[in-house]
Order: sequence, then structure tokens, then C-alpha cells
Amino acid sequence: MNSLPKFLLGDNTDYPDAIFIIHTEFPRFILNLTNDEVEWLEEFDKEDEEELASSAESLIGEATAFYDREISRYE
Repeated sequence: MNSLPKFLLGDNTDYPDAIFIIHTEFPRFILNLTNDEVEWLEEFDKEDEEELASSAESLIGEATAFYDREISRYE
């Protein structure tokens, strides 16, 4: 069985100007690159929130690098 990639690009016709990056591993989230909003797909308790705060910046940086890499492959 194949596993999902760590990041996926997504779009939606209801949001024609938005570009979404979906992080498929814990902590799962969707990043809207248009406005930098993050929608977390996990429930967090206080202990998780501390760990999340320390790793969120790194994960969002990885998501942005993934997008840049993907776009460069289209050019």
C-alpha cells in the first residue's frame, strides 16, 4: 500500500484565488497561501499546544518550500 505524500496542493472553485497546501501527517493542517491562514485538523490539549507552537513555524516553512518546489517544476 502506498502512503500519502507529506504535502499536497489543493484548490477549490469556491475559492478561485486561494492556493491550499494540505499537510497529511500529524499535526494535520491546511494552509491557505493567499492569506497564510492555517486550519488545524487535529484536536489539541495543553501539552500538544506547547509542542505545536514549537513546530508550527518549521512545518509552515516546509509547506511553503514544497509549494515553491512544485511550482518550479511546472515552469
